[in-house]
Parts: sequence; structure tokens; C-alpha cells
Amino acid sequence: MLDWMPREESMKDHSRHGTNHWGTEAPCTVYEKKPLLDAKGNVVPGLYVAWIRLNNPNQYNSYTTEMVKGVIAGFENSSTDRSVVSVVFTGTGPNAFCTGGNTKEYSEYYSMRPEEYGSYMELFNNMVDSILMCKKPVICRVNGMRVAGGQEIGLACDIAVSSDLAIFGQAGPRHGSAPVGGASDFLPYFLSAEDAMWNCVSCEMWSAYKMKAKNLISKALPVLKDDKGAWVRNPQVITDTFVKDGEIVYGENKAGQEAKDARAWVNEKLKNNAYDFSLLDGEVNRISLIFANLFPGCLMKSIDGIRQKKKFFWDTMKNDHRYWLATNMMGEAYLGFGAFNTKKMTGMDTIDFIKYRQLVADGALVDDNFMAAVMGKPQK
Repeated sequence: MLDWMPREESMKDHSRHGTNHWGTEAPCTVYEKKPLLDAKGNVVPGLYVAWIRLNNPNQYNSYTTEMVKGVIAGFENSSTDRSVVSVVFTGTGPNAFCTGGNTKEYSEYYSMRPEEYGSYMELFNNMVDSILMCKKPVICRVNGMRVAGGQEIGLACDIAVSSDLAIFGQAGPRHGSAPVGGASDFLPYFLSAEDAMWNCVSCEMWSAYKMKAKNLISKALPVLKDDKGAWVRNPQVITDTFVKDGEIVYGENKAGQEAKDARAWVNEKLKNNAYDFSLLDGEVNRISLIFANLFPGCLMKSIDGIRQKKKFFWDTMKNDHRYWLATNMMGEAYLGFGAFNTKKMTGMDTIDFIKYRQLVADGALVDDNFMAAVMGKPQK
């Protein structure tokens, strides 16, 4: 009827990035499009799940400046890729999803360079924005510890399914920063205000089962098996009892010799690469297949409706936080990241906090003598 109207039929390319920010050799961000699988494991032609993988296992998948660019490129290209159904954000290996920014880079380059760190934080903010703005559902496949900045970028995702060996928490106040790269905005949305406060400031690490019980993640799944091939839930964590002596103990770490034995068993399994992510990956595939069988426009409108509440606080605070974090590189971050980065030289991964407070109480000038007084000393 209207075939007289001129139309252009060739496909447009909406990708914002080439492949130059991705790689295969660590440290790098790996970007892969894996075929969507049906319920029987068969390939669904023409449809994919984009996997964005932080690949820096020797440094617990901490992200370098170049890796941040790779994450942004992955999410922004996935957002406009017609063939992508969902995005999986994960890390390499069984130990860590991500432990945040690269402490070596922070200590050796960015500390005492506030303007440089301000530019880096613009990249970091763009990374979180790229997750929250991606027009595909984002699944955080938590393959190991999700700590510090790793927790923050994980919280930006839509759904989290986790290895039951993973731990979750912040490290900033202990190592010279503040969890204002998303955690202070997102955690109160997931947890109670009391739990969000304690998780942000205490630097305690909470188990995957505890975070499942507190509604931070959707599932915690075992990745280890016994000698008979049966799945074994993380033996370091209490999962068979909910209440003991009136206290909720489900998800808490075991103690004493029981904890030592469990840790040794887990470490031996990991040392021999005797881990199996098939339950975790099966859940990722199941969720992606559910997404694939929904109207894509209605799905993303629904997801963006939920995201908007997280974005409200993130967008309100991110620019202000960028300036504070940059300025902080002249003081507490210089000390905190420096102490962590030199722990093999000094035997200390933090400064002497009591000495720090004593010098502040005395009104001491914060100069090189102040810094030297609270830092560890190289061991002979």
C-alpha cells in the first residue's frame, strides 16, 4: 500500500567501540558473544549472551585503567547489539569476581596525583553508567570474592548469582578510601540501613549465604564436589542451622578447628583446580532463556523502572564523589594504598591507625615525617 514511499533497508551500525579495548592475555577485559542455549542445551540460532570478563586473576581480577575502558566498551556495544539477549559480567578463575581498582596502580601512579585520579574516576563513573544504561539485562556471575570496587560494580548489575565460596564486602575505610563508587548509594537499596552502614564501614567480609539471606543476591550455588561427585556446600560457612542460642547463625563463618579443616579442604580443591561452575552457569543460562522469552521492549522498560531508583542516588552523588576521591589521593589514600601495596616489604597491610590518631590529637603537621611515622618499615 505504501511501497511508493522511499525507504532505506540497509542495517545501521550503532556500535560505539571497536575491539581495541579487549584482549585475551591478562590483565585485560575479555569480551565474548556466546550462543544462547535452549532448555536442552541446544544453540538458539542468531541469538547471543555477551560475556564481559575481568581477566586479571593474579591480582584477584582488580581492574586496571585499560580494563575499565574494556568494560565500558563491552556494555555500550552490547546495549545496541540486536543479537544480544543479556549480558553476563564475571571474572576469571575461582577466586575473585573483582576486588576493585588495582592497588599497585593506585599506589604507584595515582596517589599524590589528584587530577590524574580525577580523570580515572571519570572513567570509573562511566563504567558504572555503562552498566546502569545498558539496554540489555545484566547478570553478575559472581565467581569469587566481590570486594571493594568489585562490590560496587557488581551492585550496579540487575541480578546476581554467586559461587558459594564468594565473599562480599568493602575495604575502603581500612585501606584509604570510602565506598562511594556505588556501594553507599546501592547497599541501602538492597539491605537494611543498619546492615548497609555496617557493611560499608566495618570492612567485614560476609559470605554468599549470608548475602542471600539478606537479599543482596538471588542465589548461592556450590562449586565443589566430594570424592563421590556429590555437591558440597561451602564447608567454611554454617548452612545447616538457622538459629542457635537465639542468634541467627545461617551464613556465618565457622570457627576454631572446624573452620581450619574446612579452609584446608577448600584450598586443596582450588589448588588442584577441582572446581565446577556448571550449576552457576546453568543458572545464568536459565535466567537468560527466561529473558529471551519476553518482549524485549517491555522487559527493558521494566528493568529501567527498577534501575531508576538506584540511578537516582548514583547520579545525584557521583560527580561530587569524584572530587573527594581525587583530593583524598593526597592524604589517606596515599597512606592506605601505599601500605597495602608494600605489605610484602613491611609485613603490614595497613598503617598504624592508633599512631595516626595520636598525631592528629597532637595537632601534628601532615608532612613526610607524619607519613613515615604511621607507615610500616621495610624488613631486613
